[in-house]
Amino acid sequence: MTERAPSQVLTLLARLVEERTGLHYSDRDRDLFEQKLTDHAAEEGYPTLLELYYALRYDDPECEVLDRVIEALVVGETYFFREARGLEVLIEPLVARARRGERVRIWSAACATGEEPISIAILLDRAGVLDRVELVATDISARALDRARRGEHTRRAHRAVPEGMPPWIRVEHDRALVDERLRARIDWRRVNLADEAAIAALGRFDAIVCRNVLIYFDDARIQRVAGSLARALEPGGELLIGASESLLRFGSVFRCVERGGVFLYGVSS
Repeated sequence: MTERAPSQVLTLLARLVEERTGLHYSDRDRDLFEQKLTDHAAEEGYPTLLELYYALRYDDPECEVLDRVIEALVVGETYFFREARGLEVLIEPLVARARRGERVRIWSAACATGEEPISIAILLDRAGVLDRVELVATDISARALDRARRGEHTRRAHRAVPEGMPPWIRVEHDRALVDERLRARIDWRRVNLADEAAIAALGRFDAIVCRNVLIYFDDARIQRVAGSLARALEPGGELLIGASESLLRFGSVFRCVERGGVFLYGVSS
């Protein structure tokens, strides 16, 4: 059993996690942070969180310990067609461009177990342009991406799929299974949003979806990530973030526009 940690150890761990991943745990989140790490440390055989810290800081050259900590901390619950109106509005002009034969790239950032990019792929396939669009999906969690590639999801992830849609996703017992053709059209990659070089290596996109992840960063990190996202947009490209998120207080990197009841961000000229 892992012992409870002194507050100084929790502070060291929180700083290290934020330094490596960008995930920010404020004082009000400290109990949750401690519980998740304590459970994880017990499973991994660390008698104290201080020993887990030492392993992370001094004995993790391949980042294997960090990878397992990330898996313990990240929130992966999502579902198909979550806030679907935003996705529909975002891709509508891109569908028209793809039909004209123009090159189109879309990035689903922090995609967790893949329900969001699968939803985008379905919308593109329904419009007849899935094979003409490059769709990239990334997450920091290797385990989540592995599930996304396999296309095996919980039955609850299917709860918002509209009635009468073709069987891109079939439900069997307690699982929702995604058609292999859809999964094969998505370029799944592991990317940490705190890694500016990794984002730059992805190239530029006509649309980026980065929803419900900025809330886990502090303001300084949000500004850095927003800068990386802005640089990853093609001229005229648009960014969709979560309905409860906003970038307006961070200056003039982005301008916000409303289209079809959805707020989208473009790079200020």
